[in-house]
Amino acid sequence: MAVQDPLARYNAKRDFTRTAEPAGTLAPGHGNSFIVQKHDATRLHWDFRLEINGVLKSWAVTRGPSLDPAEKRLAVRTEDHPLSYATFEGTIPKGEYGGGTVMLWDRGTWAPIKGKSAKDLEKGHLHFVLDGERMRGEWLLIRLKPRAKEKNENWLLRKIDDAEAGGTDVLVETALTSVATGRTMQEIADNISSPARGGGPAKLVEGAGRKRVRRGKPPSTTAPSRRGPPPRAGEDMPAFQSPQLCTLVDTVPTGTDWIHEVKYDGYRALVATGGGKARVHTRSGLDWTDKFRDIAAACAGLPPALVDGEIVAFKDGRPDFSTLKDAISSAGEMTLFAFDLLSLNGEDLTALPNVARKERLRALIGDDPRLQFAEHIAGAGEPLFETLCREGYEGIVSKKADAPYRGRRTQAWLKIKCTRRQEFVIVGWTPSDKSRGFRSLLLGVHEGGTLRYAGKVGTGFSQELMNELRAKLDRIARKTPTVDAPRAAVRGAQWVSPKLVAEIAFTETTPDGVLRHPSFLGLRGDKPAKDVVVERPAPLPAPAAPAVKVSNRDRVIFPESKVTKGDLADHYAAVAPVMLPWVAERPVSLVRCPQGRAKHCFFQKHDAGSFGDAVHQVPIREKDGGTEDYLYVRDTAGLVACVQMGTIEFHGWGSRVDALEKPDRLVFDLDPDEGLDFADTKKAAEHLKNQLAELGLASFPLLSGGKGVHVVVPLTPAAQWPAVKDFADRFARALAAAEPDRFVAVMTKAKRKGRIFIDWLRNQRGATAIMPYSARARAGAPVAAPVSWTELRDMDTAARWHVGDAAELLERASTRALQGWGVADQVLPDL
Repeated sequence: MAVQDPLARYNAKRDFTRTAEPAGTLAPGHGNSFIVQKHDATRLHWDFRLEINGVLKSWAVTRGPSLDPAEKRLAVRTEDHPLSYATFEGTIPKGEYGGGTVMLWDRGTWAPIKGKSAKDLEKGHLHFVLDGERMRGEWLLIRLKPRAKEKNENWLLRKIDDAEAGGTDVLVETALTSVATGRTMQEIADNISSPARGGGPAKLVEGAGRKRVRRGKPPSTTAPSRRGPPPRAGEDMPAFQSPQLCTLVDTVPTGTDWIHEVKYDGYRALVATGGGKARVHTRSGLDWTDKFRDIAAACAGLPPALVDGEIVAFKDGRPDFSTLKDAISSAGEMTLFAFDLLSLNGEDLTALPNVARKERLRALIGDDPRLQFAEHIAGAGEPLFETLCREGYEGIVSKKADAPYRGRRTQAWLKIKCTRRQEFVIVGWTPSDKSRGFRSLLLGVHEGGTLRYAGKVGTGFSQELMNELRAKLDRIARKTPTVDAPRAAVRGAQWVSPKLVAEIAFTETTPDGVLRHPSFLGLRGDKPAKDVVVERPAPLPAPAAPAVKVSNRDRVIFPESKVTKGDLADHYAAVAPVMLPWVAERPVSLVRCPQGRAKHCFFQKHDAGSFGDAVHQVPIREKDGGTEDYLYVRDTAGLVACVQMGTIEFHGWGSRVDALEKPDRLVFDLDPDEGLDFADTKKAAEHLKNQLAELGLASFPLLSGGKGVHVVVPLTPAAQWPAVKDFADRFARALAAAEPDRFVAVMTKAKRKGRIFIDWLRNQRGATAIMPYSARARAGAPVAAPVSWTELRDMDTAARWHVGDAAELLERASTRALQGWGVADQVLPDL
């Protein structure tokens, strides 16, 4: 009986005289590769393929893979493909099976989890691990029960909740270029080279049905990379600065003005980058680049910057200090969790609010798994602390959301530990009656200007570690003690000079300061012995008095919903941790309604000197050649001070005060005609997202709080206002020309009948757009709110959230759905 050819169906569906796809032939061997191809056929989808038994088992994932474990993506089983298909990228001719553009979107290796095998696929349940350029960690494929008349098997592809899990739309909405060539879908469709290798300028033209982008002849100059400008050779990396340090407390601070991060169990590091290189400093300023070569390599591609973070190694999915020590000595795997950015491209960022610095930092973090962004949540620190303690983490770090960076220990950064642990100085050791290197280490700590005895530790050592420590101790041996210790406790002790610092975990201390149940975690080479002092939890800092007094708090601002001036001030104070990354350090125009939203309201962008010290001014040159002071805010006090002066809405420029002529975002405001349903606006927003993605631009939806949706396109500040305005103008007009019955790109009211106005005019110097989390001067006190593209599909209004929903908005901001919202390192394509 003849063996059925697994590629017969593949070959039967294709005419290889017309398509460039490879003919299907069985390949020998049993490899473990996987690939994903983004395929713009009748419907855009992602083809997920696993190498099994000499072929690529294949599924069409209709909405693409999601990093969110709560998202189950439909994966329709398709015919097996040949292994040679793993390198295919190009176009399948129209009219042929699968006609459309194919991008090599991801590649790597896969393996079933321990105890499982590829044979589980036949049972309808495959649990596996991916190690790709974009898809990593554990995944599941589960076959659904067949329904009547179904031609293909339907499966679900789901991410397992592990260290590689993330936001719902992170992968498909932001990973827009080929892992093989760096091209966008449009560049592949037009068969041109990668922009980094000199792709030609695209031209926006009219087209039937869906708008397309056409390319002209390649110019002689090289276009910029999609990921933003590369580091320029010869740029100096910034000098080391003293890091900000945490104050130990024993209670998690409450209130929405705090953000909370994981306390990583590792080595604090400040990484300086520039000129294609990186240097890793310890918290005391030691250059440890040689010890952390992989971390330096992961950061070398960053522009000139000074990044603050923690270097860790993982054990059982959690950071572990002992594992890190082993990784340092054996060149093992390490990860830098970056949590702050002190400078960027020569600009000092330390005066910015904490959350604004972090958003600048987020945009720098690329795809290298050795460099990760340290996520945080706003408010709700107690549940996070309880969860982390239960799962074996060290604790949390709580930081004031709007605080500047200070190179010293402050109460704006607090650390709360699940278990007690700190550094101690090794002052001696006691001999063992066995073959081991010692029985215990004797510990000391500086207190009152002297070194006092703090007990001894005899657990936490492997034999190998003991031998290593004993060799270090022998080199610093001395005859006399440096501490006054009880004779019985140190009988037979061998003394050493107090130079080595050990990290020790313990349960408590006796009344005379001796440790109970101590355990050795590792040596610390990043802290001098002279700086080791007793760490005692300090009381929580007292809540600061409001920097701005709000008068007439009971005045009703929104008569329909009875929202008062005090309610509005409280809203902005509460959402400040998630609003400041977008509004801080950006010229703003304020909608002021001193007598309430139903009375006279007006825009104000210049400073008349009446806002007080919490609101700042930046001089800006105007068209007539003169200069005017424009308003901007820096912190929570600035937001509240504007409310005190009758402000309801905050509208911001597309650039920041430190780079006024270089926008960091595009905004397309979709303004529907009165007769259109919100569903029409949602579909239009999705359409814009897809067209921008073809050009390699990631975008994000913002509910305006009115009746429309803003499509926000973050940019690396590179192009100046004329270029950004020109791009926005031609992009909007091309969409309107392609679908004139659906879109209009001119402001004229008469031409909007039954259509959606693509308002591109917000992308010019001096124009503004509503800021995320700003209230709107409309009935019901709605709020402009970020959503994911997945969430947008289920929204039935652009005014989903209102003043009074601050707690929900804060909670949402920390969810996977909004992880990385509004952040992408990308430049305008050369159109």
